[in-house]
Amino acid sequence: MEIKRDIYLNRLIKHKKNGMVKIITGVRRCGKSYLLSKMFRDHLLSSGVKEDHIIFLALDDYGNRKYHNPDELYAFVKSRIADTGDYYILLDEIQLVSDFESVVNGFMHIPNADIYITGSNSRFLSTDIITEFRGRGDEIRVYPLCFSEFYSAFGGEFDKAFAMYCNYGGMPLCLSLETPEEKAAYLTNLFETTYLADIINRNKLRGNAEIGELTDILASGIGSLTNPLKLSNTFSSVKNVKLSANTITSYIDYLQDAFLIEKAVRYDIKGKKYINTPAKYYFVDMGLRNARLSFRQQEYTHIMENIIYNELRLRGYSVDVGVVEGATKDGDTVIRKKSEIDFVVNIGDRRYYIQSAFNIPNEEKMAQEQASLLEINDAFRKIIIVNQPIMSGYNEKGIIMLSLRDFLLSPEKALNY
Repeated sequence: MEIKRDIYLNRLIKHKKNGMVKIITGVRRCGKSYLLSKMFRDHLLSSGVKEDHIIFLALDDYGNRKYHNPDELYAFVKSRIADTGDYYILLDEIQLVSDFESVVNGFMHIPNADIYITGSNSRFLSTDIITEFRGRGDEIRVYPLCFSEFYSAFGGEFDKAFAMYCNYGGMPLCLSLETPEEKAAYLTNLFETTYLADIINRNKLRGNAEIGELTDILASGIGSLTNPLKLSNTFSSVKNVKLSANTITSYIDYLQDAFLIEKAVRYDIKGKKYINTPAKYYFVDMGLRNARLSFRQQEYTHIMENIIYNELRLRGYSVDVGVVEGATKDGDTVIRKKSEIDFVVNIGDRRYYIQSAFNIPNEEKMAQEQASLLEINDAFRKIIIVNQPIMSGYNEKGIIMLSLRDFLLSPEKALNY
């Protein structure tokens, strides 16, 4: 069955004919090619665009190999533009074309052409690709299936579906595999032979041992604050390997450039300033993360936090880790203590403070989850997302209690209380 990915399709539609090249990026195998070649192409046809005004090339098709030559590709596209009507140029796996940046920049001089490209090797996936088009690139970031997309295909009980999603994530092909063994083997092989191999080749590393070990450490510590110096010490004490903080910083950058992980920095809410270190790192997909740990380390509290982070990011929010300072009195002594807000979420002039709680079994746990939120004295909404079948809404403290189900499956209302 076809899984609708309307959030990305609508972004492509919104950016049609905006004078920029639409660059579809994201971790390999997350569905970029299908979005462009099938979903967006079908939209163009259904909206009245003539088929001969859609110039689509799958450049990884053996029959199109001659267009890996930039001159051949440029000549072919130019030959297809026969009138002054709007033409849509859709180029999949553009990185197979030598000097593709110059070719695409050449297409931008065609006044009635609207250009869309995607690619899936380490060079194209690097975050610096946008700079290749000198401010004329418009990035559409694609993530693996979010839970609502996954659930539309998986169906059944929410709890069972969420447990499956926590374990095996949202890589589209993984969803089509039937057994846990097949899913685990696919994800493990994908990470080792595709993602790490790309990073090693791109950055001319000597092997995969060190960056593989770092990936495992980051996977084990999702939701935990860390920094390169701390990670360097971990290598020395646990792995008995010397790896400098500078090298670790470079390796983390490589993982981020390949869209495998994202960094969330700390924000001092009352001081209104960023604290660059330590930071948290989240994986783009739980299945890929779990594959690095052989599916043995399943802390659902941290996994849920990672899934919420990814959901916020794919919806277009910027996400930081909040720090807020509170004060209590012990007799005449004022004790100041900093506490953490899981997420400070911003989009435009809107902000939300969000805590992730896998469950809240008693009043003591509720007080703990609310404490840091109640230290914030501004008027932005404060939310606790909890994996329990609750009625979402405000509590007596003015905090929004939001069920995980509502957050994941009803994005149109989840943050609109």
